[in-house]
Amino acid sequence: MQHFFRNVSWKTKYNIEFKGLKEGLHDFDFEVDNKFFEHFDESPVEIGKVLVNVELEKRSTFMKLIFDLKGEVELNCDRCLDNYNQVISHKAEMFVKFGEEKEDEGDNIIWINPEEHFINLTQIIYEFVSLSIPLRHVHPKNKDGKRACNKEMLKKLKKYTRPEKEEKTETDPRWDALKKFGNNN
Repeated sequence: MQHFFRNVSWKTKYNIEFKGLKEGLHDFDFEVDNKFFEHFDESPVEIGKVLVNVELEKRSTFMKLIFDLKGEVELNCDRCLDNYNQVISHKAEMFVKFGEEKEDEGDNIIWINPEEHFINLTQIIYEFVSLSIPLRHVHPKNKDGKRACNKEMLKKLKKYTRPEKEEKTETDPRWDALKKFGNNN
């Protein structure tokens, strides 16, 4: 998925200059914050702080990148509509290969031109942050095992989503048994 950046100069902050590096392991640290997310149209995150550690293993014919992301992003709760902070973490491995023609070898391989002297990680970091966000956005459970959802909003939602008087209709007993397993979150 391609995203169009509003301003390209900020992206250089997420470059790794690999020409001149000796073969072996090298560590790089990046910080992703609100300004990072504002450069992506339709980003699921507007507010957040994520620390990204990238371990680069340089070899003569390829490079291996090991990503370790940890941080928090602000999301909108699917249950009560309040904002909350979601802790995220993600670990991933990518391989960088050099060549004119890009062969399709998988999702974790990046092909770059042999004349390049750096690799930009902006899009990769953005995608890893996006992948670390759970599909269902709900307040995390506290030490008592309860969610910190806005109780007033939940009451209002319950009031307007359930009819006051339901007519009794005959239902299939198999469905009645399944209803007992409803969403207990």
